[in-house]
Amino acid sequence: MDGYRTIRTAASAEFVEKKSRFIGHICPVTTQEEANEFIRQKKSEYWDATHNVYAYVLREGQTRRYSDDGEPQGTAGIPTLDVLLKENLTDCVVVVTRYFGGTLLGTGGLVRAYSHGSKIAVDAGGIVTMALCAQLEIVCDYTFYGRLAALIPEMGGVVEDTQFADAVTVCCKMPTSLVDAFDAKLFDQSLGKYRSRKISESFSAID
Repeated sequence: MDGYRTIRTAASAEFVEKKSRFIGHICPVTTQEEANEFIRQKKSEYWDATHNVYAYVLREGQTRRYSDDGEPQGTAGIPTLDVLLKENLTDCVVVVTRYFGGTLLGTGGLVRAYSHGSKIAVDAGGIVTMALCAQLEIVCDYTFYGRLAALIPEMGGVVEDTQFADAVTVCCKMPTSLVDAFDAKLFDQSLGKYRSRKISESFSAID
């Protein structure tokens, strides 16, 4: 996997439907333990709510889980999960809290309400694309540094650290899919003098 979509940050949003109050909560997570802990926190925080419906999707084991939490089967957990799947999101958990307002919403109304609660949580958290990135190190002389500092963002990378000593050492992050093209351009523009050295690889947010 070279990349995936997830939630940028934990967030909440709410709306009222026929006097029932719905609060959508979302959080980026990477393990079932983290997802379950977020669910426990929301159930504890909203202990007096009528329902705390949840759904989560993880890259780990291609895991998908959901719960109707007492709502009629298929009217809450699945619609909440479907929003995550339709947005092609992973490594995130949603809890939709409901305070019953005294008016029944019916099957279709519940599906729409829980879908909306999940969607506004997603919108509040923001979607970010995570790409497999290489951490690169390039050592060059001072005469080439200005060109290197411009070349890195030009080729899709981000400078993360620069150290000035007898030579200049630049550390940058770049999607792995762009590294070969960057190295070819670096080699060409430095007349064969410089190449990058890969330090590590990890998933990182790109915009």
